[in-house]
Amino acid sequence: MYAVIMAGGKGTRFWPKSREKMPKHLLDIVSPMTIIQETVERIAPLIPEENILIVTGQSHAEELMRQVPRIPQENIIIEPLGRNTAPCIGLAALHIKRKSPHDVMVVLPADHLITDAPRFRQLLSIAADMASRGDYLVTIGIRPTSPETGYGYIEKGDLKAGINGENIYAVKSIREKPALKQAKAFLKKGGFYWNSGMFVWNVDTILGAIEKWLPQIHDGLLHIEDATGTDGEKEALRRVYQTIPSISIDYGVMEKADNILLIEGDFGWSDMGSWDALWEVSDKDENGNAANCRELFVGVDAKNSLIHSPRKLVALLGVEDLIVVDTEDSLLICKRGSSQDVKKVVEILEDKKKKEYL
Repeated sequence: MYAVIMAGGKGTRFWPKSREKMPKHLLDIVSPMTIIQETVERIAPLIPEENILIVTGQSHAEELMRQVPRIPQENIIIEPLGRNTAPCIGLAALHIKRKSPHDVMVVLPADHLITDAPRFRQLLSIAADMASRGDYLVTIGIRPTSPETGYGYIEKGDLKAGINGENIYAVKSIREKPALKQAKAFLKKGGFYWNSGMFVWNVDTILGAIEKWLPQIHDGLLHIEDATGTDGEKEALRRVYQTIPSISIDYGVMEKADNILLIEGDFGWSDMGSWDALWEVSDKDENGNAANCRELFVGVDAKNSLIHSPRKLVALLGVEDLIVVDTEDSLLICKRGSSQDVKKVVEILEDKKKKEYL
């Protein structure tokens, strides 16, 4: 079994802590370890480090290698351009194909939080068992707790199989991120799960699906494969990535395929997609404040706020539902519930050519 960790990103959702050269997965936001280190540690008991591949961008590669030195350098796959998840997964599948063309590959984002690692590994093993039994694209769904509009949704179909007491279902449909009204309808109807972006399949199965549904990307992968191991490998990779479409595996393959299976992931999952998500999963004091301050946090009639200030003391007085993030050169203050709009700040900084803050 192999694992592919997708470690791209521009560092916008956790601005000002994250930046273009230090996106979320390279930061120690949740624990003393960085998020990518936690991701590798989480799967290491199940998948040997020589079978863990990480796909990243050129600007992040050096720092990533420094953070996970036990991953062989040849397993760090560097994309010349960000082209979303379908090319990323296809490129990783090519690398695994050279070593073990019919093996199972687990695809994981680099920046998720999972609180029950043993349960996570158990379900990955079951998903891998199912994937090895046939031409299946196995996805892990999260039972929704709210009508979240920031996730795609997976609609559960009929029971397909049972392995070690875990049910595996056919998938009726995969839906794009919905409007709030539609998300509420999904929850009311039942049988819908959040799309976690985690997948398990055989290498030849996913390459076959890309060939069927994304022929332009598959043609590009063939050119890369032909050049692999030659002096022209890097140039072929660069040339192909300049021409292939930027498309997600969900939109490009999963929404079209009819061989998708679902297993429910009940292992304490968060995609850590915003400062609001960090508040949700953080330990809080008796007033609902989650504080990470170098010296001290002082709250006087302050409630339900997130305070991230590793360099200085922060005091809040008579306020609630705030997010306060202090860094060496920037300060973010916003209402809790609005942190998804941090990307708008980044867009303004880009327009104003303030590269030093990006």
